Amino acid sequence: MKKGSLNKLKCRIVTRFIVKFAFQVSEDNMQRYFSGIVFLFLIYPAVVYSQDTDAVPSYQVLLMNNPALSGSEGEGVLRISYLNFYPGNGYNLHSMYLSYDSYFQALHGGAAVWLSEDYLGGSVNNTRGGLSYSYFMQAGEDLFINAGLSAAVFHRGFNFSSSVLPDQIDPLGGVAYPSAEVLGNTGRTVFDLNTGITVTGRYYSGGLAVAHLAEPDISDPGADRELIKRKVLVHLCGDFAFPGSTRFRLRPLGFMSSQDRFVVAGGGISLESENIGVSVMGMDDEAGKLDMQAGFSFKAGIIRFSYAYRLNIISGNDLLPVSLLHQAGLAFSLNDVNKRNSIKTIKFPKL
Repeated sequence: MKKGSLNKLKCRIVTRFIVKFAFQVSEDNMQRYFSGIVFLFLIYPAVVYSQDTDAVPSYQVLLMNNPALSGSEGEGVLRISYLNFYPGNGYNLHSMYLSYDSYFQALHGGAAVWLSEDYLGGSVNNTRGGLSYSYFMQAGEDLFINAGLSAAVFHRGFNFSSSVLPDQIDPLGGVAYPSAEVLGNTGRTVFDLNTGITVTGRYYSGGLAVAHLAEPDISDPGADRELIKRKVLVHLCGDFAFPGSTRFRLRPLGFMSSQDRFVVAGGGISLESENIGVSVMGMDDEAGKLDMQAGFSFKAGIIRFSYAYRLNIISGNDLLPVSLLHQAGLAFSLNDVNKRNSIKTIKFPKL
């Protein structure tokens, strides 16, 4: 992405961070907060310039990118997820997801509606919402193909009401004067399109998606163009009986995502029964950063609760925090579709 107004945003965020602590930090703690400031500069490209969070390759995130997954699990499920990034460091980075998808016999396919919110430090909010449709087709005795398309709206909003600019600071008195610069809170709303396919066999399923077909421009009016680049996402998962057991299933998952010059890939496995599951996954990107994630889920009636924790194992620098994110989610099975002779469902890993 080009620089433009987001470079100004970097200065505002960093200034706010410095001012917040400059008059509160004792000499003993100065080194710790100085390291925090340095770290803020280093993670800035990941925080502000990132075009998609997509931090967890879960069913919900894949559904937003690949509309062919809409209704692929058959039953209608309402999902709610919350992610807290870099917990314990006070960076105030959060993401929330809400989605519902189901198979509809009258449509001969699946439909989905989803909404996401990325809260970036209190100054930037990315809100996305979309509708997806997937057409289901049987191509052979054990071969099923879904093709999907989604239309979405992306809104980037700004809130600089609590930001502190350099000309507001009195180095001696610590007083914040009114700034000579007026910061605009004007947001930007753009239209976007995604498309994708999934292929399902007896034990395997996989998908290919191309997101951001419209390459929308999310920059401020009059600023340099900041296009959301097209993204290619591939995933493959399986469903196997655990050796020597009829109650447990092994469900592996692999994925790779490429957007502009950023590439990330990973894989993991989930051990599940009807009501409980545990999982582990590893992820790597082109910078050589290796992350590990572990999680669990359990089901009670129509509600399934899930939790995942990710930590960094290897990084390109030593300043990355060990704790990368916490994720908690709820899934509500609202209606069970009679799908015995109509579709082939995907048993997606509860990662």
